[in-house]
Amino acid sequence: MATSISATLTPAERDTLMAAMTMMKEKLPFLVDLSAEERKNLPKMGDKSRAFVGKALEVATQNPDFLPRSFDLEELRKDVQLFEMLYPLLMSITQMHELLDDTCLAVGSEAYAAALQVYSYAKASGQGAGLDAVVGELGQRFARKPRKAKVVEGTVKSGGATME
Repeated sequence: MATSISATLTPAERDTLMAAMTMMKEKLPFLVDLSAEERKNLPKMGDKSRAFVGKALEVATQNPDFLPRSFDLEELRKDVQLFEMLYPLLMSITQMHELLDDTCLAVGSEAYAAALQVYSYAKASGQGAGLDAVVGELGQRFARKPRKAKVVEGTVKSGGATME
């Protein structure tokens, strides 16, 4: 990474941002939470579909006589208008999400790399300096769990030895 991140965010600033997120949720009480299956089964409106939907709304508005009485033209109009109002918000929030995600990844990586240096220095100079317990605690991060025996077609393999 070319630049490192050297910044702070106070608890008060974080709380202000969280309040803004809460306010956004309150202003959008109609937001839905779809299951993966629901998302999969819904027709998607991409860039080409947006033009199609707009043209269909125009045709329906100018020629409502061919539509069945059960067709709710006003609901179509509301859906199109709502989509057009939400889409710029989605783009902005998506960009913000990517920036937050990248920043968390970068600053977390910086913190982890620095922590690895601390561990390395503590291991190298900790003997006799009263750091043995702390080095041991830090070393727990790298402790390996014992491998479980794997069953492969009637034989059990354990750490390189085969038992039948």
